[in-house]
Amino acid sequence: MTSLPEDPSPLIGKDDRDTAVQRLQEAYAEGHISHEEMDERLHRALTARTHGELVSSLASLPKERAGTTSTIAAAGGRIRRRGAWRVPRTLKVESAFGRVHLDLSRAVIEHPVVDIELQLGTGRAKITVPRDAIVDVGDLHTGWKDTLYKARRRSRSVGPTIRISGIMGFGRLKIRHARR
Repeated sequence: MTSLPEDPSPLIGKDDRDTAVQRLQEAYAEGHISHEEMDERLHRALTARTHGELVSSLASLPKERAGTTSTIAAAGGRIRRRGAWRVPRTLKVESAFGRVHLDLSRAVIEHPVVDIELQLGTGRAKITVPRDAIVDVGDLHTGWKDTLYKARRRSRSVGPTIRISGIMGFGRLKIRHARR
């Protein structure tokens, strides 16, 4: 008969592994680890079977900041976020001129309410929200054109609330719900 380990670590799930991979990618993007170290740690995280093995791949990384405010700014040109990016609790988007496209349909939204503050001079802005999101544009002030948004019918599942505020000079904001 074989003996069990004294402190068995629970098995990990797909969500735990995905979170670990994202933390490693963020640490690399912020310059906390080298490319080679990221590759090594990603391999350990992707092959980990227990929580203890997964935690060892994240050792010595800076702690996550919960509920931070992030700012995306550009004097001109395009601001674009799409795919599986982590949406902070408060997101400020500043652009003197140019296009803005924020796609939250596949983004990681960890907060029940997300505030997006727009400070846009000229240019169009487009925000794609999750299919089940609730959108509030009551605090958005437009100088030239109205916001294009058609609220969805109530769905059975309730997603995050996306509150959009700020000032848009010359341009139009188009908000739409993701199809799938």
